[in-house]
Amino acid sequence: MAQSTRQSSVLRGSVPWPGNRPIVASRVALATIAIGFVVGQAAGVRLGLTTQAAIYLFGMVALNLPHGGYEHFNNIRQRGLTFQWRYVVEYLALVAGFITLFALAPVAGLALAILVAVLKGGYGGLHVMDAETGSGHLRTPIQRHLAALVRGGVVMAVPIVAWPGTFETFSAYMVNIFQPGGLEPFAQYFAITRPLIGIGFAALAVAHVGLGYLRRDGTRSWLVDAAETALLIAFFAVVPVVVAVGLYFPLWYSMRQVGRHVSIEDDVPEQGGVLTPFLESDDPRVIALTAWGVLIAGSIATAGVVGTILFVASEPLGGAPLLPGLVAFWSISISIIALPHVVVGSFMDRERGIWYVP
Repeated sequence: MAQSTRQSSVLRGSVPWPGNRPIVASRVALATIAIGFVVGQAAGVRLGLTTQAAIYLFGMVALNLPHGGYEHFNNIRQRGLTFQWRYVVEYLALVAGFITLFALAPVAGLALAILVAVLKGGYGGLHVMDAETGSGHLRTPIQRHLAALVRGGVVMAVPIVAWPGTFETFSAYMVNIFQPGGLEPFAQYFAITRPLIGIGFAALAVAHVGLGYLRRDGTRSWLVDAAETALLIAFFAVVPVVVAVGLYFPLWYSMRQVGRHVSIEDDVPEQGGVLTPFLESDDPRVIALTAWGVLIAGSIATAGVVGTILFVASEPLGGAPLLPGLVAFWSISISIIALPHVVVGSFMDRERGIWYVP
């Protein structure tokens, strides 16, 4: 499987597959935003925290939330009924466990939320390389894990170094939702951990790009990977962290997953399932009602997570003003939703997973 994936990646990375349009759009989007912020900062333009929070909420709620639900739906709609029920049960169990962790140990919950963002961005991006841009230069499992760690780690490591004040502020807001002042005992260590994280991430990035160069396979896969890694580092270094995270997931992660899905759609095997007869119906009303029902089910699940957090929260906005407080609250909510998204949807689903590449 791994060898065939690498072979198909080389081919797909060499020709203009239709799915490449979202891939190109993702690069243009991040590069344009980064350049815009560099020019704006040179001209003395600064976005206030309230404006940054509004951009985050627009990106993460209006743009990105529907795609997160679609990834789960698209993964299980063609699977067997037994798998579908097990998937749902595991999903709900992890959601309940993560909410409990935040309620009992919010600092540990915050650490897990950061890890979830790294895993989602990193391994999701790795499978996009497999399907679209090529991954022939990643010749060993260690290299593949390193690639995922760097491309996902940039989402958190670079802002910690480049925007420490904002990162610390919102981390405190997130912990305050469950335990006001809970992050204060750890604040004294930030001056130590920040440079260590910066040095560690830089070393991993150099190792990833350097090993890829030494093991490049004659295609452009290494060059594309190195250029995208540099773009991500630059984006998170120059764009304020609240805006950067809020736009990264809809304009980079989700857009590139659309490109991956377009590329592999015709190769996904059908296994049947509870929704298959409805989705394959010749009656457009049946298909529309099925899609509507799935949307409602997803909305109810999301509302359930939000309602549960509100129920157990000590301070729902973390003591922050309205919009920054909503950013903190939604960051908690979406990380809880994303944990089973990553764990159940990929690592526990060894056969295919949400980032499936044939």
